[in-house]
Amino acid sequence: MHLASALRQTAPAPVDSGSYFAKRRSQRDIFALDKELMHIFEQTYGPVRQKKQAERRVYKAPAQPHAAKKAAPAAYDGDEYLLVDGYNLIFAWDKLRELTFDGSRERLINILCNYQGYKKCEVIVVFDAYKVKGQQREVERVNNISVVYTKEAETADMYIEKTSHQLAKRHRVRVVTSDGLEQLIILGNGALRVPSRSFIEEVEAAEEEIRQIIAEEV
Repeated sequence: MHLASALRQTAPAPVDSGSYFAKRRSQRDIFALDKELMHIFEQTYGPVRQKKQAERRVYKAPAQPHAAKKAAPAAYDGDEYLLVDGYNLIFAWDKLRELTFDGSRERLINILCNYQGYKKCEVIVVFDAYKVKGQQREVERVNNISVVYTKEAETADMYIEKTSHQLAKRHRVRVVTSDGLEQLIILGNGALRVPSRSFIEEVEAAEEEIRQIIAEEV
């Protein structure tokens, strides 16, 4: 016996994978092959522990980012309130600023009465009276609007801030003022801000519409 022949090893015949699996085309043969492979695996690495149904992970699609939820619209009861900073509006309105102190106030009240009759909203006009010693808050009903004179140490801004906060919970509220700080407070309370200049244009447009209606009826 030669040493060379003893060391020579016969190379394993190549496996024709195509012909091998072609012989095991049936479902039964494929199942038997799976068992053989599992048997070899367990002899090498140990028995395979099957997970119970409860332990198996269930794939869940990643949650899609939700769009920011929109705040539900407030449940208004249909009434619209208009809060007016009286002196602030007078100082912004040329034809009122030219009048006397009492005259400008009375003229504004008359204008707001006509505006309310046309727009059918609740109007509250507030005038500062905080400089008057011992003055208590007074509320008058002039025709169809409310006229408020603030009490001592209470500004129109303070009254409008508190009132808009309460009314905006259930009503649509607009506040007429050009005061910068008051505008920020109003928005925080949920009311709508109307600059004095914009409201003057709104009133003038309403007066023109009223004149046209009257002219057509004559």
